[in-house]
Amino acid sequence: MKKLIVALIAGAAAMTAAQAQNFTTDQPHAYVGVGVASAKNIQSDDYKAGGKIYGGYEFNRTWAAEAGYTDFGDHDAAGGTTKGNGTYIAAKATAPVNDQFAVYGKVGVQHSERKFDSAALNLKDTDTGAYGALGVQYKLNQKVALTAEYERYGKEKDLGAKANVWTVGAHYNF
Repeated sequence: MKKLIVALIAGAAAMTAAQAQNFTTDQPHAYVGVGVASAKNIQSDDYKAGGKIYGGYEFNRTWAAEAGYTDFGDHDAAGGTTKGNGTYIAAKATAPVNDQFAVYGKVGVQHSERKFDSAALNLKDTDTGAYGALGVQYKLNQKVALTAEYERYGKEKDLGAKANVWTVGAHYNF
């Protein structure tokens, strides 16, 4: 019986220590992430999924620098297909709500490209301009977090995916 009580006390102490562990850190570290991005087609108003990959460096709980690549997906339009992608470099400001949940915003510069290919016509539209994003992050533990964000890749385009992109993903802290 004494062994059981000692084991219960030790287990409770370990659980308390684990719960008290801070899920955020002020230690500088790098992170990488992947996501699924959804962009609406200008011509057909349908959403297509594409991929996103990004990486960054957190200087502290509040400030980070991030760069990423997003594939806007392939869209059918007017007898052809549009393809698009975007890259960005941004400063990221995070406001922790509690130890696990945070909101963030990103501001930076982006370069995006849209291509239209058909049997008779090939067009290309590129844009370099402002990038912005607003998002939420939920930390599962010190290393893994889930994210959801709205991103804006410059001005509205004439063809292909719109500049507004919704992304859900996960990232890993080193």
